[in-house]
Amino acid sequence: MRTANKRIALQRIHRLFRLARVMIHEDEELAQRYIAIAREISMACRIPIPREYKRQICKACKRFILPGVNCRVRIQQRREPHVVITCGYCQKNIRLPTKNQGGENT
Repeated sequence: MRTANKRIALQRIHRLFRLARVMIHEDEELAQRYIAIAREISMACRIPIPREYKRQICKACKRFILPGVNCRVRIQQRREPHVVITCGYCQKNIRLPTKNQGGENT
């Protein structure tokens, strides 16, 4: 019974993120509401939001960010190469490390 509930909750989270991606261009507040509902479902059912969706939520203001719409994405080469996502609402940065593709030990 528990696994069925978690499966249904995960399906709802997927659907809400798909709807938010479509609605961000038409009604931004509705898209933000979809994300808030998805987060509430995740917390109530104690299941983590999948990684690809978690990266679309600002860690500071908890709003839905979509590259090219309300956030800026840059690649930085300082120290270790990483991707910097800047939220368009709160201007906070999210840093995501890139994997070392060359296999070099530097």
